[in-house]
Amino acid sequence: MQLPFFYTDQIAETGASLTLNEETSKHIISVLRMKQGEQLHLTDGKGTLLTVEIANDHKKRCEVIIKTTNKQPRLTTTVTIAISLLKNASRFEWFLEKATEIGVMEIVPLLCDRTERQHFRKERMEALLISAMLQSRQCWLPELHEPIKYSEYLNAVPDSSDHQKLIAHCDELNSRNSLSTIKAFNYSTILIGPEGDFSSEEIQLALDHKFSPVSLGETRLRTETAGIVAAALLKLSNSKKHHG
Repeated sequence: MQLPFFYTDQIAETGASLTLNEETSKHIISVLRMKQGEQLHLTDGKGTLLTVEIANDHKKRCEVIIKTTNKQPRLTTTVTIAISLLKNASRFEWFLEKATEIGVMEIVPLLCDRTERQHFRKERMEALLISAMLQSRQCWLPELHEPIKYSEYLNAVPDSSDHQKLIAHCDELNSRNSLSTIKAFNYSTILIGPEGDFSSEEIQLALDHKFSPVSLGETRLRTETAGIVAAALLKLSNSKKHHG
């Protein structure tokens, strides 16, 4: 049986003690009803995996002793999804949750020509990322950026021979390859547009910045669905690269 899995921003050496925050303590002691002497896992979202033992089962200040410390390697491939913010915040939050489960390592909210601006609640969204990381039992938390203007982001993405730069759009006047047939790279960045797609000027700007146009399939997808399909296809192609 797998040990319960929790997040902490405190990391120490094997043998040291940690006092967990009130929310985590309450979940461990009051909800799971764990007792002194029982073990659980902690991660800092930066690759560290701790196995700890409860030393004091206080429901507000649970104290644990670190039994083992392990460093989990980063995923062999890094996928960045740069995606337009959505008017419906719950749909964007759904995307964040599923992208984390898939193993996306970086998420960049974009402000495009057709983006309908929303209040960006970063603290709430980072809490959702942590929850999804724990649910999928990962030790690496995706990096969530502050929203950035589309043109500014394009200028910031580096050119590199091992960095794949893609833009998914629906403009049939521009030739596109299917993302499912694209050769895998160790580092991939894909641009996902807003409801209504990228403007023709934005598509051209991406091409000028050496982004390759791709299609995500034959049907028209919502922005958040497109982000998940792109993430899954890129992770799958990279998995095939490293295992076949």
